[in-house]
Amino acid sequence: MFDAALRPRVAPLAAIAARPLAAAGVPADAVTAAAFFAGAGACVAAAFGSWAAALALWVASRALDGLDGAVARLGTPSERGGFLDLVGDFAVYAGFVVGVAISEPGARLACVVLLGAYYVSGTAFLAFSSLAERRRLAVGDERSLRFVGGLAEGFETIVVYSGICVWPGHAASFAWAFAAVVGVTAMQRIVGAVRLLG
Repeated sequence: MFDAALRPRVAPLAAIAARPLAAAGVPADAVTAAAFFAGAGACVAAAFGSWAAALALWVASRALDGLDGAVARLGTPSERGGFLDLVGDFAVYAGFVVGVAISEPGARLACVVLLGAYYVSGTAFLAFSSLAERRRLAVGDERSLRFVGGLAEGFETIVVYSGICVWPGHAASFAWAFAAVVGVTAMQRIVGAVRLLG
């Protein structure tokens, strides 16, 4: 919901942070990989109930995820990089929920429902992105795929997962609430796609 408003404000900071990496010859794919491995570490830490480590790794993962595109734009952005970035994001988003379900038994049903909502929302997002590209529809932004906004986007996910790390005893409440938000996002994307595709 807030991603579109935040991106123009964060982009200049990301560009500043990306310049030393690009100057040192660090490829964007390496930053993407670092973001994924930090996120995977957050998932494992969550599964073991190491919430301070999970929070630190989660925040590091999201910071690196914001850098890879900036590094790419200082060189030659590639569709492969955009693909790997998105797959890594989806894997970490789902993996963290699995980690929470392992660590917090009382949150397991809520986590299953959240994963189901993610599945529907992600399917709608990816299917529409593919069709929008084929039809050359003027939607999305400068990123590799044609992103369609919604109530639950990257910023909201960062906030919710961070909240779970800080208050793991309320993981079920966070997961139920976010499952509802992601469900609304799925419906927004489905309705929007149907309208745009005619």
